[in-house]
Amino acid sequence: MIIIGNGRLITRDENNTYFEDGCVAVDGTVISAVGPADEIKAKYPDAEFVDAKGGVIMPGLINTHDHIYSTMARGMDIIGYDPHGLLDILDGLWWTLDRHLTNEDNYYSALDTYIDCVKLGVTTVVDHHASYGEIEGSLFALEKAAREIGVRTSLCYEVSDRDGEEKMKAAVKENVDFIKHAHEDKTGMIHGMFGLHAAFTLSDSTLDYCNSLKPDYAGYHVHVAEGALDAEDSVEKHGKRVVERLNDMGILGPKSLAVHSIHINETEQNILKETDSMVVHNPESNMGNAVGAPDVLGMHARGILMGLGTDGYTNDMLESYKVANILHKHATQDPTAAWTEIPQMLFEGNAKITERLFGVKTGVLAPGYAADVIISDYIPTTPMNGDNCNSHILFGMSGRSIITTMANGRILMKDRELIGIDEEAILAKSRELAAKLTSRINSR
Repeated sequence: MIIIGNGRLITRDENNTYFEDGCVAVDGTVISAVGPADEIKAKYPDAEFVDAKGGVIMPGLINTHDHIYSTMARGMDIIGYDPHGLLDILDGLWWTLDRHLTNEDNYYSALDTYIDCVKLGVTTVVDHHASYGEIEGSLFALEKAAREIGVRTSLCYEVSDRDGEEKMKAAVKENVDFIKHAHEDKTGMIHGMFGLHAAFTLSDSTLDYCNSLKPDYAGYHVHVAEGALDAEDSVEKHGKRVVERLNDMGILGPKSLAVHSIHINETEQNILKETDSMVVHNPESNMGNAVGAPDVLGMHARGILMGLGTDGYTNDMLESYKVANILHKHATQDPTAAWTEIPQMLFEGNAKITERLFGVKTGVLAPGYAADVIISDYIPTTPMNGDNCNSHILFGMSGRSIITTMANGRILMKDRELIGIDEEAILAKSRELAAKLTSRINSR
């Protein structure tokens, strides 16, 4: 038994319960009790005590769209790379990178990412992977890293026609193999989805092939109309818009993630709602790639289940929260926009998406929920309660303010010290592999 206390506790339950001096009790992998510190301590006098030191105790954060394979691109200089649009970015950077990745690169990219997640209070990651340099076993390499570090993870492989039929089929096989493997896991920490790149790199025949092999219990994880080129390609080649085509091909549904969903119209939004598909917004990536801002306010108003991700741009979900908040005020020229929608996506939508995928209740500090708990060193300078805590988080915290992270009842970091992780050795090896990767790319 572990109890975490001596801090302001945000539960995120339906009543927005808040304790000025709260405590959460953890029994194994689940939360057993939450309440005032004196009551919980009296109830469990022999429990191990983790001191929040007056900071803020809250549920672990969730990232519902990431690209772990992008980790080694940080600081990379590719000779001749001069992008002028999304397709140039994809072909010149990301597809070039993934064609040169090995499973050793994949494994260390994952270790790097998961370590950073732990330090930023992110306890669940939904990843979308590509490594056309080495496809077979790549998702299993990521899984190995996830288990070692202790972060809950959903994985998929990005199927695309861009490198030919043989590699497309190998990508499909990697998805199917991992989905079946993850389905047998009973820990609630590993999950498999069927990854697809985007409509403009997938033929109807390829989508039919994917449908013929995908287990019925799995959903798709696909980029949807991220750039205008995806929308234009769909109309030109297929006579229908992206969401319409994906729906006709059986890709959408309550188990599927429609990531980005930027260049879609109201009819497509209605399809996403009618199919109960999930949408993930990635504000920093959208801005960095200059692809536009999705109508997240309109989709949210329609009741579409929406989450917040990073698309590999960062691992800091509080940073993503801050950027999303100002992006939609700027895009709509309305200073009152997005105050409620964005935190609902991060704190409620991401938890609901996680429950759909893993079958695990998380994102709330309450009995029966997964023991995903983090502590921030934030000390408020103004009164704080359950009604205004989002404002304190938005303006007062960052991911780097997290000092302690617990995932599924396992303490991964305590007082900013990683537990059982040799970060220095891992990062040294990663730098070595990244230098070799850049050399391979620039020698092609």
